[in-house]
Amino acid sequence: MKVFFVILICVFGLNFSSIAQFQTALSRSELGVMLGGSYYIGDLNRFKHFKGTLPAAGLIYRYDIHSRLSFRANFSYGMVQGNDEWSKEASINNRNLNFQSSIFELGAGVEFHYVPFQLGSKRYKGTAYLLAELAVFRMNPKTKYNDEWVFLRPLGTEGQGSDLSTKKPYSLFQLSVPLGLGVKLSLGKRVALGLEYGIRLTFTDYLDDVKSDTYVDPIALSEANGPTAAALSNRSKDGSVFGKRGTSTTKDWYSFFGVTLTFRLGDPQKCAFME
Repeated sequence: MKVFFVILICVFGLNFSSIAQFQTALSRSELGVMLGGSYYIGDLNRFKHFKGTLPAAGLIYRYDIHSRLSFRANFSYGMVQGNDEWSKEASINNRNLNFQSSIFELGAGVEFHYVPFQLGSKRYKGTAYLLAELAVFRMNPKTKYNDEWVFLRPLGTEGQGSDLSTKKPYSLFQLSVPLGLGVKLSLGKRVALGLEYGIRLTFTDYLDDVKSDTYVDPIALSEANGPTAAALSNRSKDGSVFGKRGTSTTKDWYSFFGVTLTFRLGDPQKCAFME
């Protein structure tokens, strides 16, 4: 009987310990949203940050490891676009390409706080931070053609998937490296408000479906991948087949930015502050 009670006490003790650890983990955790915008930098928008910005939103999970360091995971959705009509450069405007793509991104990484920060603390209630993550995202470029949206990847506008090119059709799933800057401020014991800007380095030049420096022969492309592929590969206003299509030596970038609002999931009293 004594052994039974000892075992019972140990079991309950472990359970209470597990519950306490779970409550502490919840108290260190935040869940929230980001509302803002997204845009891209690439062949169809080479230098103009925030040009063509479209609405974007995301979910954020944050776990406070230390007063100067937090684990971060987020799911973001936005649209990016580019259009040669925006350019004042004659050769770019003549190229006459345009695209739009949805971006679904899942990323995780760390936030480095500039000064100590703890949600709910009167002493450590605000900080700037750096964000570094690794993410996977899904793109799907399309273009407006005859007043309809046409998805570009299946067409092989640069001869992908045919004898005209050594390249296979590009994947819609790609990796990116999100890097960002932000500020956040504690509003009471459970809520934090912030502003964040993040730029994404990608490893693809096909976010806009444009990579090759030159055009594929339109007659050969029409025979290999169809007339729509040939029509959308070269949309030059002057009809030239000798113009510059893209820049194969650079990769595309995209950005998410906006206002963040996060809420602590657990009891503020169970979150021990760590210097």
